Amino acid sequence: MAIPEHFINELRSRVGLVDLVARRVKLTKRGREHTGLCPFHNEKTPSFTVNDDKGFYHCFGCSAHGGAIDFIMATEGLTFPETVERLAADVGMEVPRSAPRDREAEERRKSLYDVCQIAADWFEGQLNGMAGRDALSYVQGRGLTPATMARFHLGYAPEGRNAMKRTLIDRGIEEAQLIEAGLLIAPEDGGESYDRFRNRLMFPITDARERVVAFGGRALGEQRAKYLNSPETPIFHKGDLLYNLANARKPARDDDVLVVVEGYMDVIALDQAGLPNVVAPLGTALTENQMTALWRIVAEPALCFDGDAAGQRAAQRAAQRSLPLLKPGHSLRFIALPEGDDPDSLVRAKGTAAFTDLLNSALPLSETLWRMQVANKNLETPEQRAGLRKDLRDMVKEIADSTVRDYYDDHFKDRLNKAFAPSGSRSNGTYNRKEYAKNRHSGRYPRPLYAPPIAARSGLGQGWKADTYRRERLLIAALLNHPDLIHEVFEDVGQLHLSSPELDNIRRSIIEKATSDAPLDLEGLRNNLHSSGMADATTKLLAELTSPGIAKLDPLARPDATLTQVVKDWTNVSRWHQLEELRHEFEAAQVDLGHDMTEEKLTQFYNLQEAYNVAKAEAIKVEDT
Repeated sequence: MAIPEHFINELRSRVGLVDLVARRVKLTKRGREHTGLCPFHNEKTPSFTVNDDKGFYHCFGCSAHGGAIDFIMATEGLTFPETVERLAADVGMEVPRSAPRDREAEERRKSLYDVCQIAADWFEGQLNGMAGRDALSYVQGRGLTPATMARFHLGYAPEGRNAMKRTLIDRGIEEAQLIEAGLLIAPEDGGESYDRFRNRLMFPITDARERVVAFGGRALGEQRAKYLNSPETPIFHKGDLLYNLANARKPARDDDVLVVVEGYMDVIALDQAGLPNVVAPLGTALTENQMTALWRIVAEPALCFDGDAAGQRAAQRAAQRSLPLLKPGHSLRFIALPEGDDPDSLVRAKGTAAFTDLLNSALPLSETLWRMQVANKNLETPEQRAGLRKDLRDMVKEIADSTVRDYYDDHFKDRLNKAFAPSGSRSNGTYNRKEYAKNRHSGRYPRPLYAPPIAARSGLGQGWKADTYRRERLLIAALLNHPDLIHEVFEDVGQLHLSSPELDNIRRSIIEKATSDAPLDLEGLRNNLHSSGMADATTKLLAELTSPGIAKLDPLARPDATLTQVVKDWTNVSRWHQLEELRHEFEAAQVDLGHDMTEEKLTQFYNLQEAYNVAKAEAIKVEDT
């Protein structure tokens, strides 16, 4: 059975081509495109480009060309159905199968685009005709020019119960099609269908291919709902689309700025004011799919909600909803409007510059989250401050990406230390890592008094306690002798601190290989180190760590060890290695506290002590499993 065409189109719109290609090709951003070495032929100068806007890649060297599905089929040798299954799983979609009955539904779905376009044209004609005089007067009173109204194809739905229905049926459109497109309401009791939109200013909603798929309508009389949107239909899913995204995509990429506002009129007013890179959700809170669509265009879209209590609540919901989706390099910013203002009223009253100034001073997500947590809270007592710290920790736990989560955890710890440090303190409550690095081998700080059981089982023995360098050699040797290990412990390798510059050079080269999806081969590593001008000592060390003798250091480094056991042992060793560094910081803080007892340093000492005890308990727990 075939896969329906509408599903393929939806899949293409959800898959970020740059992110997909970057798993195999190291890309560099150049303007609106990304470039890299072509994966389809050998080349030394990049001629391969990826354009996320247009949804295709192209190589000027070998003429390879295609989209996300083509790329997976070409690089992994999968069939078309296998590729669709793979990409759909990546973005959380389930592949439907098309039976003959489904193909009929697909044809009906295609016709719905025609129905919606015909309706949009009719609504637009009504606005400019006799029936739309009052609606046109309202729009003009909002300051919109004829060019703006034409650009957004604004329309008017007359007040009559069946005005649109009669006209479109006379043009050959079936009543069932109008119901399926959401333009007519069919009563559940079997009564006669009637127009969904009546006496409303109409805003056509388009998909990524600029096809009209739905409508938003603003009431112009006394009606229960100020704004009314089309219902969910076979071609419209309001949680996936953003109003004006098709038009805003290019200017947003050109300026690396994308603004999200609450309503249709806000989008249109800002566009007329010279800010075309603006979109809006469709009458609902910003969804996960909509955030993902924003991040495919810019790394940090700016969210602008109305300056009232409802707008603040909407900003908080968006900030909290973004946490599980955050990834390195992608976040949100928040524009704070004056109380009582929305973008439309602000621009009309104070001009474009007033909004641009607010955009340039937009708050980062971290600051917005902090203000959310401290707003309207009494933080005078230790118990109240402890409650704030717990709330911040619980919030940070919602971040799925471990790297981003760690940085947020550090950020809020620092904010807490600074916010509640006693006046007159001489430091910001954080320990100076550079000072520690300078003194760590001087004898000022005691060596660890423990070693993990794995050390006792291995050739390390007392060397674990006495020789940090030998332990670092073991960790890197294991990565070199087990090429697949890097993909299992990638995040830990990225955060690994090594005292040896030569070992760290090798670590960085391993990471570079892994991020380019190139096989981790020793010859490639040697070439990387040589081309980057690394010292001969580094290449010599590489040879030592891959020689047969290194296996004597510990079973972990032996090429014949199973990957499952190596992953477990490497994780165990790296945990203890990181714990030793934390222990040094804790002991350094203890020495510092003895020299200069202040409340701030005491707080820092207790924080480090707690962090150290938690990390040690976790390391022991991992060791025992």
